[in-house]
Amino acid sequence: MNPDIVIIGGGAAGIGAARRLAQSGLSTLLLEASSRLGGRACTHQIDGLNIDLGCGWLHSAERNAWVGVAEGAGVSIDRSLPQWGVQHRDLGFPPAEQAHARRAFGTWMQQLHASPPHSDRAADALAPNGEWNNYIRTIVGFISGGNLDQLSVADYLAYDDASSDNNWRSPTGLGSLVARSFPAKVELRLATAADSIALESKGVTVRTPAGDIRARAALLAVSTAVLAGDVLKLPAELAPWREAARQLPLGHNEKLFLRVYGGPFERETQLLGDPRAARTASYYIQPMGLPLIECFFGGEGARFVSENGPAAGFDFAMEQLCALFGSAIRSSLRPLVGSSWGRMQHIGGAYSYALPGCASARRALARPFEDRVFFAGEATSAGDFSTVHGAHDSGVRAANEAIAALNSETRRVISH
Repeated sequence: MNPDIVIIGGGAAGIGAARRLAQSGLSTLLLEASSRLGGRACTHQIDGLNIDLGCGWLHSAERNAWVGVAEGAGVSIDRSLPQWGVQHRDLGFPPAEQAHARRAFGTWMQQLHASPPHSDRAADALAPNGEWNNYIRTIVGFISGGNLDQLSVADYLAYDDASSDNNWRSPTGLGSLVARSFPAKVELRLATAADSIALESKGVTVRTPAGDIRARAALLAVSTAVLAGDVLKLPAELAPWREAARQLPLGHNEKLFLRVYGGPFERETQLLGDPRAARTASYYIQPMGLPLIECFFGGEGARFVSENGPAAGFDFAMEQLCALFGSAIRSSLRPLVGSSWGRMQHIGGAYSYALPGCASARRALARPFEDRVFFAGEATSAGDFSTVHGAHDSGVRAANEAIAALNSETRRVISH
């Protein structure tokens, strides 16, 4: 098959593009390097449980496209509020300290808005030797995956301004919802990596281990780590897009899940392991009543898990939980499953953040090249980056650009 357009990448952005292109009349083929759809949206089924190893929350849910997709497919949505920031029973974090920490975070945010540092470096807005600087670094690590020393203030505020407090979930798994929404009208090839893209006089050639694919256009819906790395070879003409991707690296975020067998745990509760440590985790206990503890690592904590492996991460989580609940809980917990996004060749990390002075790289990365190569992915969103709805919407935007370009080309051919 030589389609009108080939989509490279079967995550939320690629699927969003495929859903739009399925309505266009253009023949479309999607290539996905792994053996499954969803990308960083991945629901893992184990012990009869649906576990989201990647994105699990429908952020800004009142305008999140996936809510509509779920409702259209009859998939249930849990609209209960998350317990983020509510330290269960104040364990390890007395109320007075919580108040001081929140005040320090609020002061830092106010500084970003009122008098952002000329360097555009988020760390430069921290109070010198501030008592709660590690707390601020940890919270931002959960949100962005990035280190404050390498994080653009303008970019961070763009996300903060765009997001709302409505965060919902799907009991059957967000990754499952994303993967199952792939349209039947679009041809799919799993376990088929794109090795390179070549520009031709009338379109593109995508080289894969299974053979070359010629198309009128290509839509790239892969991570910035892939665009900036050596996994996918791009023509020299796309060097500016590769540079934009380098300015939008993927942060560090990993999830580990512990199976709960009894113990002193209460459903829908949350704790921060050590609010004073740069390396810690957030523990969400029995989400939606499931017998699990979700151990969420961001920033330095996720870097530790990525470099040392899940076993070290489980040990770390167990020690922090024992410090909070007492050592007797060990018999009530068992390591179940964990993510390894930083080690996945065709993903390479969590979600994107902009380096200082590089917030405009998102717009640069989103630009089409000569009506032949189009770009999608959460990193191309101006304000909804790092979200599954931002990825989806970028796919629709890139698909609309491709449809307009190819239909215009068809009209020119017919008129001549």
